[in-house]
Amino acid sequence: MSSSVVLGASRGIGFEFLRQLSLDPANIVIGLVRDVKTTESKVTAEINRSNVHIIHGDLDSYDSLKARPKRSSQETVLITLHRKQAKLPQESPAEAWTISSPTELVFPKTLTSSASENKEELMTGFKTNVVGNVHLFNLFMPLILKGQQKKVIFISSGHADLDFISKCEVEVSGPYAVGKAATNTVVAKFGAEYGNDGVLFMSISPGVVDTGHFDPTKLTEQERQGFGAFMAKMQKYVPHFQGMMTPEESVKAVVSVYEKASIANGDQGSFVSHRGTKQWI
Repeated sequence: MSSSVVLGASRGIGFEFLRQLSLDPANIVIGLVRDVKTTESKVTAEINRSNVHIIHGDLDSYDSLKARPKRSSQETVLITLHRKQAKLPQESPAEAWTISSPTELVFPKTLTSSASENKEELMTGFKTNVVGNVHLFNLFMPLILKGQQKKVIFISSGHADLDFISKCEVEVSGPYAVGKAATNTVVAKFGAEYGNDGVLFMSISPGVVDTGHFDPTKLTEQERQGFGAFMAKMQKYVPHFQGMMTPEESVKAVVSVYEKASIANGDQGSFVSHRGTKQWI
């Protein structure tokens, strides 16, 4: 029996991990989410399999990560995703649509307009994505060590690759990229510590995926320009680029990469794309 835990499973790529990993009835799939009730309703409506379990887990709350139920005592694979989301006015957290941060689609020079907001965004992102994942890895490590596959997969982003940023002049998503790059280092450090125990740590970028975060009708003019410029650079980076992947395509590729990966093959602490290479698109 295989068991997987997906943190950030309420929507998009995370929810697609629940759907695909639960296709085999022998697999136990546990989703850690902030809003259990809403996610359970979505799972019932769109997946409806008894091997999917939803429990509360929030990278901003150490206590929520620590208070995992006994049924999660057989984890062999831990997959962690997180995009900090800002609510639109008069919407509940479960209904909110947003880009991951106010600066995701703007250029670095615009960040000088509000030093206090910039500091808050960077510090909040660091607390959630870096400190939160350190807590998550440490708390779940005793369970991972009992498993068979012993794999910890961090869903990163090509935005965190320095060569990609320089080669393609990708100026957008600064705070987001900083958080992902920092967590890539955390993943590599944990890999260095637990490699002798047989635990594989990897960072994998899911590619450019259409998860509904970039609805043009809900972007400002400045954000639309930033998104258009980024997509144009992706077309230049990969001439055959036809647009964003679906979550289904992305998750299928990511699962294929980590299932084939091993410490013996030299994958410990690596940062690769959904292709298993440094080709991010």
